[in-house]
Amino acid sequence: MFESIRKYSKLIMIPLYCLIILGFVFSGVQGYRGIKASADAVAKVGGQSISQAEWDAAHQDEVKRIRAATPNADPKLLDSPEARYATLERMVREKVWQQAGQDAVRVVTDARLAREIEAIPAIAAMRRADGSLDVEAYKTLLKSNGLEPAQFDARVRNELVLRQNEQAVGRSAFATKAVTDATLNAFFQRREVQLVYYKPADYLAKVKPTDTEVQAYFEANKGQFQSAESADIEYVVLNLEAVKNSLTVNEADLKTYYDQNAQRLAGKEERKASHILIAVAKDAATDVREKAKAAAQALLAKSRAKPDSFAELARKNSQDSASASQGGDLGYFTKGSMVKQFEDAVFAMKKGDISEVVESDFGYHIIKLTDIKAAKQTSFESVRDKLESEYKTQQAQRKFAEVAEVFSNAVYEQGDSLKPVAEKLKLEIKQASGVLRKPPTKSPGALSQPRVLEAIFNAETIAKKQNTEAIEVAPNTLVSARVTRHMPVRELALDEVRAQVMDKLSREQATALAKKAAEADLASWKAQSALPKLPEPVLISRDAAPQVSSVVLNAVLRADTSTLPVWVGIDMTSQGYALARITQVMPRKEVDAQASLQDRAQFTQLLGRAEAEAYYQMLKLRYKVQINVTKPGTQSAAEAEAG
Repeated sequence: MFESIRKYSKLIMIPLYCLIILGFVFSGVQGYRGIKASADAVAKVGGQSISQAEWDAAHQDEVKRIRAATPNADPKLLDSPEARYATLERMVREKVWQQAGQDAVRVVTDARLAREIEAIPAIAAMRRADGSLDVEAYKTLLKSNGLEPAQFDARVRNELVLRQNEQAVGRSAFATKAVTDATLNAFFQRREVQLVYYKPADYLAKVKPTDTEVQAYFEANKGQFQSAESADIEYVVLNLEAVKNSLTVNEADLKTYYDQNAQRLAGKEERKASHILIAVAKDAATDVREKAKAAAQALLAKSRAKPDSFAELARKNSQDSASASQGGDLGYFTKGSMVKQFEDAVFAMKKGDISEVVESDFGYHIIKLTDIKAAKQTSFESVRDKLESEYKTQQAQRKFAEVAEVFSNAVYEQGDSLKPVAEKLKLEIKQASGVLRKPPTKSPGALSQPRVLEAIFNAETIAKKQNTEAIEVAPNTLVSARVTRHMPVRELALDEVRAQVMDKLSREQATALAKKAAEADLASWKAQSALPKLPEPVLISRDAAPQVSSVVLNAVLRADTSTLPVWVGIDMTSQGYALARITQVMPRKEVDAQASLQDRAQFTQLLGRAEAEAYYQMLKLRYKVQINVTKPGTQSAAEAEAG
């Protein structure tokens, strides 16, 4: 239930917000008249203006922040009219809350400011061992971000004031159990309903568009039948592999590299040992460990007295069940295979030696070294290819930055062809046909990345057929492309898209038939006392709607159920039509005490957000907020009057 409230928080907030804002308005908020803004002001809050330059700078900062957090973010979306307007709205909001804070004489003390700053993780990490802040490191950090301490203090202080103002209202919200229950019980009410669907697919066989209808539909909807903008391109990719392939290795250098890595290339030495283990837990009592050690010492004396009896002693006395039956034999192993104490002893012994008693976490060991296989040196010839690849990779990593600069300069300075840079750096010129400005799906590869596509479809790149700049698409990977042929968006002839037109028109006609059939049945069933056999009823609510679309769910839950049963006709647009017969209304499911407390806490948070938003809207009226930029997707006042 708690998750359901979170899911539908916006829906719950709408009625809360409407009630609260009306309360603010009727409690004495003054109406306002828009005031003429100066030519440069894009918005005004009270006596303060926001200039175009301030807006541009703020949006650039916002774009930089988002790009730093999400490098693959689509640049077009970040700089879209909607994104820019969102930045302006944020600036207005900050100024409104700032002015409210000044009027309420809210201040942030120096002590509070210091606590907030020192709590920032990057700054908290600068504390010395005695707990004091490394001031020089702090100043260096700020300087690297283009800030002075005073600027940063002012910024944090301002953010704290804004937070105080907004939270002062939101945190004052209080929802009683009665209010919470009344709201949530209504919102999560359950309804029993019988649903009949009229799907367009069921009516497709009944429609046969004529040529005249197809022609008329095409003429009325030409905008839907266009070829996508595309381009044929050639491009080059510079990456570590390309740099590596361009390198040649001097044989003498390769032999030197072999000598430097001879030890690493050689096989590891292997040793074969047997042991007798007297097991004892590492946290066993002292007397228990001493007793085990004494037993091991006695076995050591016996094994040294008769070295050939070691295997027999291991079979009879070793408490390592895995090796005891093999006479204690552990087989061959290399360094790093055994526990440290055991391994140190084995690799310090000579073949045939029997060790002293060795203590480990497993207990006490007596070890006999039975064989040694020396490390096998590999010849230069046998590892030459492997060495060459390793060496080239190392050299490519060191050289990439230098080659990348050459690449970037070459594609810019000889911008009418990729051939010079390809020849200079031994790169392959690749071709791609039909590259779309807006790929239908996000696919891997450089040519699907927003920055690359933006550069390819840049107007100047297309017009002049110039190389794009060198674009970093991944670590140590640069791409430059050049348009060889551009295909702009064009309206297609009917003959090219007749099948598509026929399909769309058929579906629309089938949808119309489905709706007509549903409306006819609805009228008939409402008038009849005896109904046809309907599907089994289902119980739906906002937190339990099995296989019911949101359109159907909302229509059923918003229906007037003062008289039952009640019929509801639901237009599902391209999905067809549905008839719903609501037969019963039931209260929300019972919730346990813990869930009830969670619900109330969540509802209180939503109420606080609604109150804060309502208060903000009231402040906008008080400070006569004026935004002189038309919100994207809406008409300006002048356009509305002209229309």
